[in-house]
Amino acid sequence: MLSLLTLNLGAPALARARLQLPWLAAREEDVLVLTEPSAGEGSAYLAERFSSAGYTVTFPEHAPGERGVMLVSKLATTIDALGAALDYLPTRAAAVVVETTNGPLRIAGAYVPSRDATAVKTEQKQRWIAAFDDALTRTASEAPLLLGDLNVIEPGHEPAHRSQFAPFEYDFYAGLTARHGLVDLFRHKHPDRVEHSWARQTHYGYRYDHAYGSPTLAQRLLKCVYDHSTRQEIVERPALTDHSGLSVHLELTATAPLLPSDPVTAAGQADAEMTLF
Repeated sequence: MLSLLTLNLGAPALARARLQLPWLAAREEDVLVLTEPSAGEGSAYLAERFSSAGYTVTFPEHAPGERGVMLVSKLATTIDALGAALDYLPTRAAAVVVETTNGPLRIAGAYVPSRDATAVKTEQKQRWIAAFDDALTRTASEAPLLLGDLNVIEPGHEPAHRSQFAPFEYDFYAGLTARHGLVDLFRHKHPDRVEHSWARQTHYGYRYDHAYGSPTLAQRLLKCVYDHSTRQEIVERPALTDHSGLSVHLELTATAPLLPSDPVTAAGQADAEMTLF
């Protein structure tokens, strides 16, 4: 079984990243698609801790104030062409290739820009969507693609939220299937389930976080479920982020697993050294 978790980090400050690390390190998934990292200390801390522990980490350099994608893998990876093909806000997408007994598998993360009612934010989102759509087209290959997050909602979303989203945003969601042949894996497994991964108010949520896959991956889909614990405050800690995670399990076998160590132990040693010196 090959598995993936996609989670929006929320541009964590260092203190929040130190809380996120143990939760992420304990996950069983092979690949973590982490969206909305930033150029700040928190994101750099996560990248360095996982990298030091022997994971492969793909984390394009972010300009100050920019958001993007970080890919953390327990499997050996090579860089996929998708990231280099994106010529506008390129840190908002990253992609790698992992090898399986069925051939190469492309794994990508995308963090679509959010917008408000201003023309500037709307134009930025439209321009990025067009650039990403073009990059997907130009890098299409026979290898199946697994794409995580996206930060958009489906046209038939419940509740509708119609006044908050423009036709071009729904067109992007639909076009991932119509133009690129990808399948919404959660909808494939749960056609009628109403579930939200972000909420401004109780019972008024949004299914912002997604996993899309090529049809061959949909045929091998074992499980696609949300983990809402990341949004919950518990006695020991505050909520890790305001988004739910989404876990995908596929009937595939990776051929190049790594043997990473525990990034939490490494982080504890590093923090102790910083305190001493």
